[in-house]
Amino acid sequence: LPQHKDAYQVILDGVKGGPKEKRLAAQFIPKFFKSFPELADAAINSQLDLCEDEDVSIRRQAIKELPQFATGENLPRVADILTQLLQSDDSAEFNLVNNALLSIFKMDAKGTLGGLFTQILQGEDIVRERAIKFLSTKLKTMPEEVMTKEVEDYIFTESKRVLEDVTGEEFVLLMKILSALKNLQTVSGRQQLVELVAEQAYLEQHLNPADTDSVDRLLQCTRQAVPLFSKNVHSTKFVTYFCEHVLPNLSTLTSPVAELDIQLEVLKLLAEMSPFCGDMDKLEANLTMLFDKLLEYMPLPPEEAENGENAGTEEPKLQFSYVECLLFGFHQLGKKLPDFLTDKINAERLKDFKIRLQYFARGLQVYIRQLRVALQGKTGDALKTEENKIKVVALKITNNINVLIKDLFHNPPSYKSTVTLSWKPVQKAEAASHKRTSSDDMTTSTPQKKPSPLPKRDARQIYNPPSGKYSATIGNFSYGKCMSMAVRGSSV
Repeated sequence: LPQHKDAYQVILDGVKGGPKEKRLAAQFIPKFFKSFPELADAAINSQLDLCEDEDVSIRRQAIKELPQFATGENLPRVADILTQLLQSDDSAEFNLVNNALLSIFKMDAKGTLGGLFTQILQGEDIVRERAIKFLSTKLKTMPEEVMTKEVEDYIFTESKRVLEDVTGEEFVLLMKILSALKNLQTVSGRQQLVELVAEQAYLEQHLNPADTDSVDRLLQCTRQAVPLFSKNVHSTKFVTYFCEHVLPNLSTLTSPVAELDIQLEVLKLLAEMSPFCGDMDKLEANLTMLFDKLLEYMPLPPEEAENGENAGTEEPKLQFSYVECLLFGFHQLGKKLPDFLTDKINAERLKDFKIRLQYFARGLQVYIRQLRVALQGKTGDALKTEENKIKVVALKITNNINVLIKDLFHNPPSYKSTVTLSWKPVQKAEAASHKRTSSDDMTTSTPQKKPSPLPKRDARQIYNPPSGKYSATIGNFSYGKCMSMAVRGSSV
């Protein structure tokens, strides 16, 4: 329609007119866009002017029609424009932008991603934030024919560029995007993701326990890595770092969130990673560090006076949640060096350890009985009260410790039993096996890893399972009046 070029120019000039002219322009500029390629730039600029009009109805009409401009080399530019428009605070307008982006994504995924990532890397903060959220929510809805290997490779490459400078929340969202890519579901793909997270965690640097940003970065990264580990994708780098740099500084770690028990959080992450640790260069040294830290939470019995009563010393506090994590980690790594307790430490130290184990086990048996009595006959809604939820978790923790202590009391120590960490979900098959085992053993198999809810920087979404609360209330158990009953009624 070259003879109508002047008429099309009149339509383009309509964007400078009144509301009626603008509404007509918003409809007719895209309708005849393909017929006047020589006016393509002018047409897109005119439509963009309408997208920024003061009249919301004109803006919405102009945005709705933007996908019609997404042809050939114009598509990345349209994607870039739409990405900038994600900053709109008008909900209807925002939804139109989302729909328009989805529409052109199906036309040319890589071209659309080019526009999105350009704004993520160079755009304003609000645009960057919303573009990342768009990718994290919408990519999983795309059909397989759109999400080709080439497209997924492009997402991975560009995401790595973005990860060079991100906030904690952005990091979580980008990991969510990458973890969902079909191309990265393989063992090699998961390994790539673990290496990517390891780079972000700065595992080559010493940890400054007083720097909340450094501690927060390590926590965020480790939380994202944990669901990726398996028997084929090892956690060795992370476990090594925790043993060498985190455990020695455990008591001085500065929590990024006031409500978070940072020490327990760190120990839980270490426990979750330990089953997937591969060959470790400094296994004995790291196992020694873990063993020493475990001893800190496993007290010796108080000294007795001549009359058999306590010699005025305060009863030790038994921190079950901490001990569950440390004992589980030691049990897992101990499998790799089974003669550690018999050959790598001297006889006097082994004797000391067994005294601590026995003392802890006695208190444990008392507490397990108390919990069972408290929960006996309770079912359904009765178990859902806050108090009983804590007791149920407490029973899981104490049963786990009981199983692990029994293993270590074998001569030589055994590492055969398996338990499910108290904050991890119990699988159906595993639950059925519980019915066939005695309540004293509580021996279970470790369930498959499930991704934990992705945490954000704010306290409400910090990963802090119920057992943390248990630690703060019932967890610091003291023998007190139950000590004599414990000694008479239990042995390991």
